[in-house]
Amino acid sequence: MSRPPVLRSLQTIVPDTVLVQDQVRDVFAQQPGLGRLAQRIVTTSFNVSGIDTRHTVIDELSLDSEATDPVFFDRGSGMLLAPGTKARNDFYAREATKLFVEVARRAIDSDPDLEPADVTHVITVSCTGFHAPGPEYEIVRALGLSDAVQRFHLGFMGCYASMPALRAASQFCAADENAVVLVVSVELCTLHLRSSENPDTIVASSLFADGTAAGIVTARDLPSASTGLRLDRFHTAIAPEGEKDMAWTIGDTGFEMILSTAVPQIIGETIIGALRPLYGAEEGLGEAFEAGSVGDAVQHWAIHPGGRSILDKVQERLRLSDAQLRPARDVLRENGNMSSATVLFVLKRILEVEGASAGDRVSAMAFGPGLTAESALMTVVASPGS
Repeated sequence: MSRPPVLRSLQTIVPDTVLVQDQVRDVFAQQPGLGRLAQRIVTTSFNVSGIDTRHTVIDELSLDSEATDPVFFDRGSGMLLAPGTKARNDFYAREATKLFVEVARRAIDSDPDLEPADVTHVITVSCTGFHAPGPEYEIVRALGLSDAVQRFHLGFMGCYASMPALRAASQFCAADENAVVLVVSVELCTLHLRSSENPDTIVASSLFADGTAAGIVTARDLPSASTGLRLDRFHTAIAPEGEKDMAWTIGDTGFEMILSTAVPQIIGETIIGALRPLYGAEEGLGEAFEAGSVGDAVQHWAIHPGGRSILDKVQERLRLSDAQLRPARDVLRENGNMSSATVLFVLKRILEVEGASAGDRVSAMAFGPGLTAESALMTVVASPGS
């Protein structure tokens, strides 16, 4: 019987430019042509977001920027500019490639038992830009991986996409006990921020940020006792009534996020049914879930912080403690919503900050367009053989 795959060597990067939420709020609220109602929505959305800081690859968004030919933000006038989709995507292709390569390199370098020659598969994840050859190709070439490495890119799936990436990596390991799968997510959401009177666009502008994460999934029996997460099982559920409330499309001036205020309520109404098959497949957890005590059976919760109200609703419906929501809320407060990379940030915080011990169970979930809910059960391990 093959060993279960383990996610190890998690690494994260955020860009150097910091966006202070109060300052960004004031910039958005002061844009010309914004009516009083839109100004109130801006103020409320930013104030209740649960975010203190975010990060961006766009240096000129900093209030300290001295850009002489601004593309996104004219500091002199305080105006947010409206570059076309091509300009935004060109910026993505340049900046995302550097981040994909760097965070992938860090994941490999941080693993005591693996080196580039061991990598058999590369899965990249992003929904904030496109180019070909794509990021999975750039990683193979820049890190000197074998040309025979199997490459896959999950594009434009939205905030939940790292979960199917981990599931695919798990399946590759089940098919090949020697597989070493590099999973890398890079999201540059701030490339698509814009001034608007549309409430959905305003909410998105108050939440989204840039970040990148990478990890290695393998079932190999490796000698070092590196802490990781055994990938036990995955489940996908769809709440079709939310299809129009969370979506991601391409417009003439960037990608356009639809994130309605109805999303937390829809998640609250559907989350029990969406998660029941995940826990019901495991003896003991199914009973705890039905009894409303799954928070007692599963110690750690890596919930994608799509927004503060989403975390509030998940906590309420699953009866989770403030401590169990702390890693998700901390990531949201410090980094905002980094789309698909965010849940990997939360998992890393659970391993490194929350005192997770070998044998602890971890439940991960992320939500995205569809409305799709991806969930997983994991176990903290000290090595693949644990």
